[in-house]
Amino acid sequence: MAKIPIYCIPGLGSGPEIFKNLNLSEELYEVFTLKWIEPISNQEEITDYAQRMCKHVIKENPVLLGVSFGGIMAQEMGNHLNCKKIILISSLKHQTEKPKIFKFLKVTKLYQLAPCSLITNLERYRIFFIGVKLKRKFNNIKTYLNYRNKKQLQWAIKNTLLWQVKKESKNIVHIHGNKDGVFPIKHISNYIEINNGNHSMILTKAKEISAIINRVLINN
Repeated sequence: MAKIPIYCIPGLGSGPEIFKNLNLSEELYEVFTLKWIEPISNQEEITDYAQRMCKHVIKENPVLLGVSFGGIMAQEMGNHLNCKKIILISSLKHQTEKPKIFKFLKVTKLYQLAPCSLITNLERYRIFFIGVKLKRKFNNIKTYLNYRNKKQLQWAIKNTLLWQVKKESKNIVHIHGNKDGVFPIKHISNYIEINNGNHSMILTKAKEISAIINRVLINN
């Protein structure tokens, strides 16, 4: 039996390392991790960017697995690919699932002042994480926010806020944590809930997430 190709797309400010804790069968799946590419300009349309990302998907009928902004990108890429399934983790399916603060930032254009330096210079904030638990939390943050390209970060923040669903994706499975502080679960519909899962639960709840992915794809 041919293996199911899974292409993993990281979140905003993240790289392939965030998927390190997933436990997906090597006998059943062929797993690839995509890296962010630099936008041509800050004005590049998300659909054009998604088409460029699709060039790195070489297997037919793939599963796209996206975390946070990677979930948005998975849906945009799905508009150009024949996907077996689109799996969203800590992400959004529609603009109605965005928190109200996103609308405020969009209207006022305050997103243009987003402090990308907090991510690009993350190490300088290590001194504020005192104690074993906080140091562990810092290490998780550092692992999650390990992609430090300022141009891509600014573009991604802008497109997260401006994103509007133009063509609703089919075959979506949405996995969401009930402690997500970025995309609060109260705004999300039609999801599989992870108890005590926060926005970076791809690292801390990987065992549960892996079990759900396996169940969904095997049953399919």
